[in-house]
Amino acid sequence: MTELIVVLVIVLIIFGAGKLPDVGAALGKGIKNFKSAVNEEDKKANLQDKSKEDQTKS
Repeated sequence: MTELIVVLVIVLIIFGAGKLPDVGAALGKGIKNFKSAVNEEDKKANLQDKSKEDQTKS
């Protein structure tokens, strides 16, 4: 918990209070894009696995 507080204080010092909402929004968008990309890759991998299973059953 203390590490998180230290990191937040350092971020506040570097970016200042005015830029903090912009940094948070950019970070949120980045995380959202990352999660969607990971989910998309998981779906592709599952489809490939299913197609391989279907080929081996035939």
